[in-house]
Amino acid sequence: MVDMSQSKNSPTEELYAVVRGRVQGVGFRYFVVEKAASLGLRGYARNESNGDVEVLAQGSRPALEHLLSLLRQGPSAAYVSDVQVIWREPTEHVSGFHVRW
Repeated sequence: MVDMSQSKNSPTEELYAVVRGRVQGVGFRYFVVEKAASLGLRGYARNESNGDVEVLAQGSRPALEHLLSLLRQGPSAAYVSDVQVIWREPTEHVSGFHVRW
């Protein structure tokens, strides 16, 4: 589990991930929203037209790394074949964690 008490003072980072596999039609975006919100992250999950799911998450590095491990597993109905990851400075201001269309 991530210790959120230490992550409050950490600089905000951004995780941009593209998740490939059987990740649409299996509740993947809602799984991401639930897990990210419980970790205190901000951002979104969105389906791509090619069948991938795009995830942008902002928060402390420990919380983002925990989310990344969850992205690699996905919900029980999903099959994740690959997760492409880019770590970067926050590129936009987002509040909350939502599904984007």
